[in-house]
Amino acid sequence: MKNLFYTSIIFCFIVSFGFYPIDGYKRTGIKRLYQIQKMKLDSTPYNRIPAGAYLKLEDIKLNLTSLTEDSINNVLVDDEEFMRKIKRLIPSGNYSIAVLDMTNPKALKYASHRENVGYQPGSVGKIAVLNAVFTQMANVCKNWDDRVMYLKDIKVSSRYWGTGDHHTVPIYDIEKDKLTKRQVIASDKFSLFEWLDHMVSVSNNGAASVMYREAMLMAAFGPDYVNLTEEQAENYFKETPRDSLTNLANTVVNQPLRDLGITEDEWRLGGMFTRPAGKYVGRKGGSIGTPKGLMKWLVKLEQGKIIDEKSSLEMKRLLYSTDRRIRYAKSNRLDSAAVYFKSGSYYKCDRTKNPDCKDYAGNVFNYMNSVIIVEHPNNGSKYIVCLMSNVLNKNSAGAHMYMASKIDDLIAKNNENSDAKLDENFKDKDDEGN
Repeated sequence: MKNLFYTSIIFCFIVSFGFYPIDGYKRTGIKRLYQIQKMKLDSTPYNRIPAGAYLKLEDIKLNLTSLTEDSINNVLVDDEEFMRKIKRLIPSGNYSIAVLDMTNPKALKYASHRENVGYQPGSVGKIAVLNAVFTQMANVCKNWDDRVMYLKDIKVSSRYWGTGDHHTVPIYDIEKDKLTKRQVIASDKFSLFEWLDHMVSVSNNGAASVMYREAMLMAAFGPDYVNLTEEQAENYFKETPRDSLTNLANTVVNQPLRDLGITEDEWRLGGMFTRPAGKYVGRKGGSIGTPKGLMKWLVKLEQGKIIDEKSSLEMKRLLYSTDRRIRYAKSNRLDSAAVYFKSGSYYKCDRTKNPDCKDYAGNVFNYMNSVIIVEHPNNGSKYIVCLMSNVLNKNSAGAHMYMASKIDDLIAKNNENSDAKLDENFKDKDDEGN
């Protein structure tokens, strides 16, 4: 990507790796899952996966479906004591965070620090594309089972939309049992499920533009989308005025967020993720994300209120990490936990100011973002964290991982103390009864 810009300046997005439960091949047709599942069945060592990455499809649940209160603002109210404890863990510098302890859905605890400060969301913004695709699929087809079938069976080509990203995608040949990792080329053809997996699991920008394109086509053609040919699709983009396409693109990804109660200043996506996609679709409004905006989406996800409960669950499965963990998720405190994770980075180096400016340590801006749902099988802790930072001249991956360990420890201790108090109350009542 460096060669796309002047030598004195670098822009970059970061990747995250390996999502969707490994027993999901039959359901989704995502071929890379077949290899991992085969290795597991053959007892072939696969050390990239920590203990928390082995959940099956049936094990993944939504945590907040019991909440009857529909107002998200009543959920995201700071617990003063919890907030004070969280703030003690934040390093000095430009950090913003929102944390929701949902271990006990009847006694949620929320803490925030600069939750309304806006950051360039980087690859975290791809969640908005994921949301747009599932929103439009519900308009294309009302029946859930048919939606899953189309996601698995409809195959679309990259064409120019998916090119221009240096990030690789995993391409697994089942017959030859061979995995190849390479950049997306124009002739690549994958199912909608596989493109979504490439977009989320390895954060491929080309895959994000392809799925952004497909969400636009779903919106434009409705139920007829399922029979759309590539020639018809390309003619649509050729024949539709550029400003109309730009407005449609902006509406497709952003209106579903507004419908969830997420404001324009809390989270918006300004355009496609690859330059070739700009041939027909322009950018509009710029991209911004805040911890509160992202937290709202994740809470709605856990409530099953993004489109419907089945869509929410399927999107959560696509966010489930089943491979190498990075940044916040890399903390060994989380090894035994199931994590649902997206990370994003966007930085800029001005080489005239510092010739030695390093990757992910930009001296003009240096955004690093982590959003995660953590579910511990042992102590039962379940919580959401949205962490965003812009610390210049420093790779903040270590700070994110440090905070992950400290927040996990804090929540575990808080819940232990709560359980101890509950046990003591029961004991006191039992003594009174005797």
